[in-house]
Amino acid sequence: MKQILVFILVFFLIFLTACSPKPDFPVIPHLEYTGMDKNIMIQGDLNSDSVFIYLKFTDGDGDLGFDANDSLPNLFVIDSRTGNIAESIKIPKLPDTGTGNGVSGEIELKLYTTCCLFENNIPPCSVVDNILFDTLYYKIYLIDRAGHYSDTVFTAPIILECK
Repeated sequence: MKQILVFILVFFLIFLTACSPKPDFPVIPHLEYTGMDKNIMIQGDLNSDSVFIYLKFTDGDGDLGFDANDSLPNLFVIDSRTGNIAESIKIPKLPDTGTGNGVSGEIELKLYTTCCLFENNIPPCSVVDNILFDTLYYKIYLIDRAGHYSDTVFTAPIILECK
């Protein structure tokens, strides 16, 4: 009797697995900005303040991330004020789900504060009496192991207090 119950249970699990819809994501990674924990930071260059940015991703062939011994970054954060890379981050290799139908998940990205930028050759991170705020947003994209670039997402504006 016990063997029959085990057989029925295994058959039922196989049936559920076979009948459940498998994701059908494109092989080009998709990135979606879902929010951040705050939109004001105090300027600084010593990691004195930070913001958490939340993203969702999908990738049809599941080839996101690199092995532990590989040092290549694959997630890039661009400062809108300069167009320069503010952060380049290595996403670890995601485990194979065994389905062959891609991966999806969420990323919580902690970005540390940056400096206010000024005109007239005033050094960044200065305190200027009549300039209280600077505003920026980040552009974020990722690259999978096949070299496919995701779409670029944009954060909401972030206000830097220049004090």
